[in-house]
Amino acid sequence: MHYISTRGIAARHTFSTILLGGLAEDGGLYLPESYPQVTDDELNLWRTYSYADLACAVLAKFATDIPLADLRTLTQKTYTGKVYCNAGDGDASQITPLKQLEPGLYLQGLSNGPTLAFKDMAMQLLGNLFEYTLDKQHAELNIFGATSGDTGSAAEYAMRGKRGIRVFMLSPYKKMSAFQTAQMFSLDDSNIFNIAVEGVFDDCQDMVKAVSSDLHFKSLYKIGTVNSINWARVVAQVVYYFRGYLSVTATNSEKVSFTVPSGNFGNVCSGHIARMMGLPIDKLVVATNENDVLDEFFKTGTYQVRKAHQTFHTSSPSMDISKASNFERFVFDLIGRDSQRLTALFKKVESTGGFDLSGRPGSDGDEFNRVAGFGFLSGKSVHRDRLATLRQVYEKYGTIVDTHTADGIKVALEHRDQQVPMIILETALPAKFNETIHEALGFDAPRPAGFERIETLPQRFVVMQADVEQVKSYIAHQTEC
Repeated sequence: MHYISTRGIAARHTFSTILLGGLAEDGGLYLPESYPQVTDDELNLWRTYSYADLACAVLAKFATDIPLADLRTLTQKTYTGKVYCNAGDGDASQITPLKQLEPGLYLQGLSNGPTLAFKDMAMQLLGNLFEYTLDKQHAELNIFGATSGDTGSAAEYAMRGKRGIRVFMLSPYKKMSAFQTAQMFSLDDSNIFNIAVEGVFDDCQDMVKAVSSDLHFKSLYKIGTVNSINWARVVAQVVYYFRGYLSVTATNSEKVSFTVPSGNFGNVCSGHIARMMGLPIDKLVVATNENDVLDEFFKTGTYQVRKAHQTFHTSSPSMDISKASNFERFVFDLIGRDSQRLTALFKKVESTGGFDLSGRPGSDGDEFNRVAGFGFLSGKSVHRDRLATLRQVYEKYGTIVDTHTADGIKVALEHRDQQVPMIILETALPAKFNETIHEALGFDAPRPAGFERIETLPQRFVVMQADVEQVKSYIAHQTEC
């Protein structure tokens, strides 16, 4: 299998070639030339698989240049009960446990990894894939990424101590929860560098793209990324859509819908890919917070990014994003994989802040009328909704969820079809957002062992302006030390 850029200029590449990078040379995002398809016989066989074996089977369709035996070794090393032990107590069958809230309504647990967030599901595999590939190439890698909360800690925990890897992680200064901040900044591994940026997540994300677009600097300092613009991370997340579907259904004639809390469009993009592969997904419901750029698009056909001062700091901070990086991958499919048109649309995002596919007079196209064919719906949840949902879920189901998952539940209930099971993807354990849990419920969220006093640990980080040249200088200095 080969990969092409959404912008249509970069050369075709194999999975291993694009694994260590982020943006394509032309500034686009990588996608396979065509999506591999899953047969009925494969789905039936996969119903019997462990999570590690299922991950190997799905990845084998995309990473055709990695020997199957090596892929199996990597997935079996990654997806163990020891690594994902918070809910399963070492039981590998509990890696992504399903909890039925009521008939036809499920919560898929994705927070059993070392940083208590769904990002661990892909990041732990990515760490092992990076180490495997770098070892084969006798190479080193400087990972440069941005986080609004969970990506950073998941990446750092996955890469700490890995041979030949340094991590430089940007985060918006004082805009993550106290728990999220402590998870990242308390790490003292010599290959981990935390940079707190005076701005919002989109400022951090823009700097990652700027550095990735500087091909000379990227090559000289061996820059790679773990943000969801990295194709391997998106593919690794496809696996749990298959697991969720296979766990809820008995036959392949049944359909299932998923609701996904989303800011950067990476998590729900993985669901889109699973659906394009032939997984019988009925609806993909995008749940946003007050930063509702995606909800606006899926309701109106207009994609209009917000500036930093227009981006709200909310109680579901990992979705405080107003420029969804992975959205380009979906738009590419939506407009029929027309690279020239895609490039023009996203140049307009940079120049005017957005584009309009509603079909109205003066719009940039009418492809919004195709959105329903891809199964997308959306909804929005704000702070008062979040508090109400947290109380409702606790009182009705005896379950405590995190704030982002609460956004997902609120929107899922609005779009629920009683004839089709609905799976809500959990994003994190509630302890990561205890301030809001306490506000809603009047008591603290439970914490797994080992995290009781994480906020009191010493923290190591540097504060910088949102200045690309300054961060480049910092990376260069640390790499050359």
